[in-house]
Order: sequence, then C-alpha cells, then structure tokens
Amino acid sequence: MENVGRISNPSVQRQIENPSYKKCPRYFCAGRNCLLGVVCGGDAPRVCFTCLNRYVLCGKRAQNVNILLIGDIVGKPGKRIVQQALGGLRAREDIDLVIANAENAAGGSGLTPKIYIELLGAGVDCITMGDHIYRRREIEAVLHSETNIVKPANFPRAAPGLDYTVIRAPNGVDVIVFSLLGRLYMRPVDCPWSRADELLAEFPPQVPVRILDFHAEATSEKQLMGRYLDGRVSAVLGTHTHVPTADEQILPQGTAFQCDVGMTGPCESIIGRRVEPVLQATLTFRPAYFQVAKDDVRLRATLVSVDPDTGKATGIRRILITQDEADRLEKLALAAQDPACDQASTPGG
Repeated sequence: MENVGRISNPSVQRQIENPSYKKCPRYFCAGRNCLLGVVCGGDAPRVCFTCLNRYVLCGKRAQNVNILLIGDIVGKPGKRIVQQALGGLRAREDIDLVIANAENAAGGSGLTPKIYIELLGAGVDCITMGDHIYRRREIEAVLHSETNIVKPANFPRAAPGLDYTVIRAPNGVDVIVFSLLGRLYMRPVDCPWSRADELLAEFPPQVPVRILDFHAEATSEKQLMGRYLDGRVSAVLGTHTHVPTADEQILPQGTAFQCDVGMTGPCESIIGRRVEPVLQATLTFRPAYFQVAKDDVRLRATLVSVDPDTGKATGIRRILITQDEADRLEKLALAAQDPACDQASTPGG
C-alpha cells in the first residue's frame, strides 16, 4: 500500500504489503495512534480495517465497546462455523472484540497450536480455556509465549498460562479478560471467590472494562459469582455446560450476566458428542469412544455492550448462528473484501 512505512513485525509487514488487502473498501486512518508504529511521512497510512483490525486503531473513542464471547467451540465442526461466520458477524453486529472459549476445539477436548492460530485467523482476539486446558500438551508452548490466551486463574500459580490479559480493541479501548473455574461438580481448584478478589486488586485501575468467563457446572454457583462481582466487572458469562441459558440480564450494579453462553458445534448430539455411543455407555456401562458429532452445527455466543469509561454494561444479547446463516455471512464477508465479486454476482452488474 502506498505511504506505508516499514513495520517491526515482519509477518504483519507482509500482510500489509499483500495486494489482496487493497481490494477491501473498509479503510480508516491509523494516524499517529497506529499500533504498528508505521512511519508514513505525514500521509496517513491506509490500513484495511477488516483484515488487520487487531493491529490498528484510529484514536477515536467509541461510545460503547461491543464484546462477543463465543461459547465452547467443539471439534472441527465448531471451528469451521467460526471460520465461516465470524467475519460477517463482526461487520453485521459492529463487534469490537471477540473472545472464544476453545478448550474443546481439538477433537472435543483441549486445544492445539494449529487450531489456536486458525481461530485467530478467523477473527478471534482472545481465547479462554477451562478444565480441559492441558489435554493437549503441545498447547503449553502457546500458553508460555502468547498474551491473548488465559488459563483459569484459580489453577495453581505454577500452572502454565496467564491469569488475565489486557486486549486492546481496534477502537482503542483496553479490555481485561480472565477466567475462573467453578468448584461444584468440578475438579479441585482454589477458591474462585477469593481469587477473584485478588485479581481485582491486581487489575490496572485505568482499565474498567473487565470480562469474566466463569467455567462452571452449577447454575447456582454461576449466579452467585454474578452477584458477588456485580458492579466490579463488566460481565460474568458462564461456559462449560454447552447448554445455553435464557437468563441474560444486567444486574443492579451494572454487570452483564448469563449462566451459560452455550456451545459452538454440532447440536444433533449429546453436548457435542455422537448420541449413540453416549447412550450405549450410559445403558450398559461398557466403555465407548465419544466421537464429536457432525450435524446441525450452530454458533452460540453472547454480545455485551459496555461503557468504556465506567466499565458498566449497557446491553446483553444472545447470538445464534445456524449453518445456513453462517453460509450467508461467509459470502457477505467475501463480498466486502472484493467489491468486484459482489458486483459480478448482482443481476445486471
């Protein structure tokens, strides 16, 4: 692109120079606030918002920051629908930041470095995990080196991974993302309530937007966490059960809450696994391998709007994307990146 200086990160520089990005009509000026540190000699660099929105910002502060949390991604079907739908969904819903729970993304249990990269490529900005975080040992290298993925913060301090992270949205708003594991019907972990208090004392006070993925089994425990942190975080959103709840609300002190966001994956299943093996194992006690199912794939997520100055939630809404809608969103995103294709597909164009 013209007037774009060199960037310290070679891989990002190659992306900037890729001619395909010039086709995207959605540019904005990064100016002096460009996170890439582009030197443009007085002429504002033209940076593709759609393709590189995780790397630049325009310096203008939004009235609200819109944050999407994608519920537990299960296996290849869950990953695939995220790859299909997220680009179009970000544009349609004006989403500033995407968080995804990916602890089940690799064959239904755990996460691999390859899938981690693929999810970032699909438009995910930050990844949370849960009790299956270490099922794939190769993910430890990512947990040690990357700053956009967090472990449950009430795991032992020596466990690999960050307790929380600060992610900057394209509009310049910083967002704290952290995760805690519940204790009812879950593996033994440190107290999530006291750990939450410790983390709140550690958080940078100048960052009021704070999102908690509470990975827990019992709805009562999740409701308690919502009430306990009401007014102290922007959102408490539950994951783990794979079953969405219809209790989304803004609590009295301004915290958005939902017991469980639900699952992103095959819904013709038992929480993501093929029905027949689970049924047979239940009826006969005979061991069986629970394969990831394939049919009726859906993306479930929750969209929270937050005032960036106060950290208070101003809105919360469930999102459900079926496979048919994902196909339409994928075409929408492709058309936005290549206007020529959009015109060619229009009758008389």
